[in-house]
Amino acid sequence: MDILLSLPIASYFFSTSVTSWSTSLNLLFFYMTWSTLVLTHSPIQIELIGTTAIRLVFWLIPSLLFLLFDNLIPSVARTIKHNGASALPPTDFKTLSRLLALALFNLALETAVEAGLSLGLSLLLKQPVFRTSTTLPLPWQIAKQLALLFTLREILTYYTHRYWLHGTPPPAPPSTISKRVKLPKAPKPRYLPSLHKSYAHRYRSPPFALQVRVDHPFSFLLHRFVPTYLPALILRNNLHLLTFFVFLALTTAEETLSHSSYNIIPGVIMGGITRRTCMHYTGRKPGNYGTWGVLDWVHGTGLGKRDVWDDVRDEASKHQLRERGEDLVDDAGGKVEKALRRSKRNLNMSKSGKRGMSNKRGKGWMMADEDDSEGDWVP
Repeated sequence: MDILLSLPIASYFFSTSVTSWSTSLNLLFFYMTWSTLVLTHSPIQIELIGTTAIRLVFWLIPSLLFLLFDNLIPSVARTIKHNGASALPPTDFKTLSRLLALALFNLALETAVEAGLSLGLSLLLKQPVFRTSTTLPLPWQIAKQLALLFTLREILTYYTHRYWLHGTPPPAPPSTISKRVKLPKAPKPRYLPSLHKSYAHRYRSPPFALQVRVDHPFSFLLHRFVPTYLPALILRNNLHLLTFFVFLALTTAEETLSHSSYNIIPGVIMGGITRRTCMHYTGRKPGNYGTWGVLDWVHGTGLGKRDVWDDVRDEASKHQLRERGEDLVDDAGGKVEKALRRSKRNLNMSKSGKRGMSNKRGKGWMMADEDDSEGDWVP
């Protein structure tokens, strides 16, 4: 029964057009591996091993490869970077070692914090934080929960980044209220913005992928860990651990690509996120606090001439052009097919016409002979 319930997940992990036996075998192998993992390990072990592996595969290894490429072939790397040569990472071994050590420390820190929170909540609630079972989640459930998780993450990232890490004071109350009641001015936070500025924004240049986790540990937890882990805790009753793994993999890959500063990132939306991230690090005024740019557009904190809706329009026009191209190809193919049918029909008609004329001529000759033969009998 568990296998039957888990079969619809194939539409998420694999393309719907793939119906070969290899896909079914891969799905069966994945289910058997996951079931063995669930039956032989505790949920906290699976969560920590999975999250650590995702961060290593989707952040640390690509970041080191990008760093190696930028330092070995800088003449090529600067041509595919936003802001050119200024986006290249530092080449000093001491500086790179210090940045790498800080990034690895923050990686170990968030893993330890997640382990402590998950273990404490599981002991308090007497059940795993995330639903860990052999039954795989359905595709529609995964899509719905991912949309909610990304929405909550964007909200937490924007307001935490803007008001806590950059010290932007909250909006002033309406003038009518301020005239009636004398409200004290909101204190502008100093400690967190100074930490975030001295670590994450130490260099006013486009970031490189390793800088995702280069920040003061406290600022890093507020900026990266809390917006990812807190939405998952809010949905923990119905959130499968595999769905959390998919969400973490997507967010980690997004952060790695957006901080790479490459201007050849595939996709208009992802390219826009990368461009806005670069402008956040290099802009003369603060802005672009969110990831997707929607809340920056709402609050007017976006930087640059282009916003998220320009990226959406470009993406829509790109797909529309593809559809138009496909329609043109289909129309051309239909016209060619109609022309071939018409020529074939004309050819058949001409052949049938020739056959009819030959038959008609044959009948006429026969009738003439018959007339001649019958004419001999006329008196």
